Amino acid sequence: MDGWIAACAADEIDEEDVIRFDHGGRTFAIYRTEDDRYFATDGLCTHEQVHLADGLVMGTIIECPKHNGRFDFTTGAAKGAPVCIALQTYPVKVEDGQVFLRLGS
Repeated sequence: MDGWIAACAADEIDEEDVIRFDHGGRTFAIYRTEDDRYFATDGLCTHEQVHLADGLVMGTIIECPKHNGRFDFTTGAAKGAPVCIALQTYPVKVEDGQVFLRLGS
């Protein structure tokens, strides 16, 4: 599975929640929506480098726990002050109950 990294079991993430995944010295955030879609972004807020897995998920928005900056985790887009730099997003797939992230091209 070239470029795909096993991150966690799909059922480790509650609906409308986020978990932290560390790999290769980097931190990622993996999200699960109410309708069982999975997404992944860089795991640190672009404003203060706080772990987004400690934030609040509301629909497809992750709110940073430090300054309440918001991102759309489906696109990585910054959605309000104080954040103005988008998050990088990563392809995700679920196979046999396992969540995989594609980190390479």
